[in-house]
Amino acid sequence: QVQLVESGGGLVQAGGSLRLSCAASGSIYDIGAMAWYRQAPGNQRELVAAITIDGNTNYAGSVKGRFTISRDNAKNTMYLQMNNLKPEDTAVYYCKAGTPQYDYWGQGTQVTVSS
Repeated sequence: QVQLVESGGGLVQAGGSLRLSCAASGSIYDIGAMAWYRQAPGNQRELVAAITIDGNTNYAGSVKGRFTISRDNAKNTMYLQMNNLKPEDTAVYYCKAGTPQYDYWGQGTQVTVSS
């Protein structure tokens, strides 16, 4: 009932910035909390940042101070502003939207940070 599409990934040099977007469609009124996850080769998928419908946020320690999660409920879109990127940030980034029935996931967008 919810479709999520990520965009904004790409290749950047260390120290650069990217802004990821996650556009939601479908049963958008069911969406509560949203989050960004990432998964690097050989690693488990990990939570990067989460945001509630009223704007409370939580960040992984590795990105706190560098990344900012936000959402525009009027546009049904969530963002992840990624600054001072490091090679360790290289991963596929996934959008998640929670509903009372299911957690929905986007297809992922690749972020590659070169040194």
